[in-house]
Amino acid sequence: MPRFIIERNFTEKLEITKEGNDHVNRINDEEGVKWIFSFLSADKRKTYCLYEASSAKDIRRAAERAGIPADVIT
Repeated sequence: MPRFIIERNFTEKLEITKEGNDHVNRINDEEGVKWIFSFLSADKRKTYCLYEASSAKDIRRAAERAGIPADVIT
């Protein structure tokens, strides 16, 4: 399965809740994408996430459904 790095830029500091995390994981499962690991910047406004997915399109669709940015997918 191909791996992708996703750069996400947030306008506000990222606050992670269990409910929010569960919501994103449910959408990822439905879209067939798998989160592997994330790095959070010191100011909590940017993440770099490693994902497995069939395509960048699948990642972008999951992000749109979850209401989170996917500014750069490499």
